[in-house]
Amino acid sequence: MSTQLSMTLAALVMCSAFTFADDVKAPGPADVVILKSGRRIEGDVVKRSDRRVWLDVGPDVLVFEMTDVAEVQNAEGVSQIKRTEDSLFSTSENLPELSPREHAKIIGPAVIKVSTPAGLGSGVIISPEGYAITNAHVVQGETNLRTTIWLPQADGTLKRMEIEDVELVAVNNQIDLALIHIKHPEGKSFSFAPVVMRDGLEIGQPVFAIGNPLGLERTMTQGVVSTTSRNFEGLTYIQTDTAINPGNSGGPLFNTRGEVIGITNMGIRGGESLGFAIPARYVKDFVRNREAFAFDRNNPNSGNNYLKPPPRKDFDAPPQVKDASGG
Repeated sequence: MSTQLSMTLAALVMCSAFTFADDVKAPGPADVVILKSGRRIEGDVVKRSDRRVWLDVGPDVLVFEMTDVAEVQNAEGVSQIKRTEDSLFSTSENLPELSPREHAKIIGPAVIKVSTPAGLGSGVIISPEGYAITNAHVVQGETNLRTTIWLPQADGTLKRMEIEDVELVAVNNQIDLALIHIKHPEGKSFSFAPVVMRDGLEIGQPVFAIGNPLGLERTMTQGVVSTTSRNFEGLTYIQTDTAINPGNSGGPLFNTRGEVIGITNMGIRGGESLGFAIPARYVKDFVRNREAFAFDRNNPNSGNNYLKPPPRKDFDAPPQVKDASGG
């Protein structure tokens, strides 16, 4: 191996234990990596994942483990995130990969708790106007809904509030999705989570969920995609080893870019690490066609409701074809 190549590889694998006598600065606008030790290192972020960040400081490219990083600040205008609005939800391009810890601060407030007299579940706000997705079985047969939200404060904390006035907009029992609408108690816009533009899931990719399992509010669990297309009764689900428990139902399953890739809706009793989520493509189709599943308080059975056909009892050929033709 050449000396030049050896030096390049050595620069790329430098660990985050590197000790700086002074803060490292790069000329002009720069990204900033702030370590938990308090050190600030300026440069250009050339790559980042949920576990590491690569920072070009001029002569070298430094690699930091996210466990040693307190914050990554992007230079103004560097991040070219493109947001596209769809029907009550939005998608984004060029989102950076962040650790679940970082995402919890950014999109965590978009996760809500949905309560009814019969129980509780989770949900995720998908628009600044307060439209949110949850499971149909969370609100099934209920009109007295209540949500718990967490509003970001200037000091970085979250203010817990309950909203009693919840509108049930649409329900699709077949794919177990419901759309609700809440109003911001302070008349502001809600924090919301983007929906993934394209599925593109891979087995083994890291994911995480935020919800309220057994009423334990704002619980985060992590895992990977176990299977991208598990079929049950004609529908496809994302299978994950992320812990999914009662109370997680209706909550979001995120990828490392902070996009909603699915809505968690069930686990298998007696099994471990067997959780399932409704893929984002079903969510987008449901929201776009919500009028077909519009909820009417005076007619709870409104909307398209496709019932299962009766089971076949006679497996013989119909009498009409029982003739001498031999067909």
